[in-house]
Amino acid sequence: MTARPSTGHAAVDLLDQARGCLAEAAAATSASDRYAAAHLAGLRAGAAVLAARAGAGAADGAGRRRARSHGPRSVWAVLSTLAPELSEWAAFFAAGARKRAAAEAGLPGAVTVREANDLLRDADIFLSLVCETLGMPYQEPLTGIAARLAG
Repeated sequence: MTARPSTGHAAVDLLDQARGCLAEAAAATSASDRYAAAHLAGLRAGAAVLAARAGAGAADGAGRRRARSHGPRSVWAVLSTLAPELSEWAAFFAAGARKRAAAEAGLPGAVTVREANDLLRDADIFLSLVCETLGMPYQEPLTGIAARLAG
């Protein structure tokens, strides 16, 4: 049996923020706002994993601190390292970062309604997977809203 990582306050707070972002995305009236909020929900969920695992990932097997890499790295790059089981999700969200930036900038046609709705559902799935990975209960933030958007 694999031991579950201990989840600190920072990870719990980030999961709560992710739920809030999903609710904001579900309530958004524009595709751009929905996409940006859903992507931010994924980012917060990914950051929760980093918050929970960063201490364990910062030392080698003998407890020595590893040398830090030079330069900033995205949440998605670090997530792939600290949680390889979430690598495909990290790549998925990393690929949507430019589209999120365009949506946040209000560029016309940056995202379609379909893309925004699909990302909302995907971010919800990712949040539930993150909760499972961290041994946390999953609380549905959308109570059926994502299901209605699927129609």
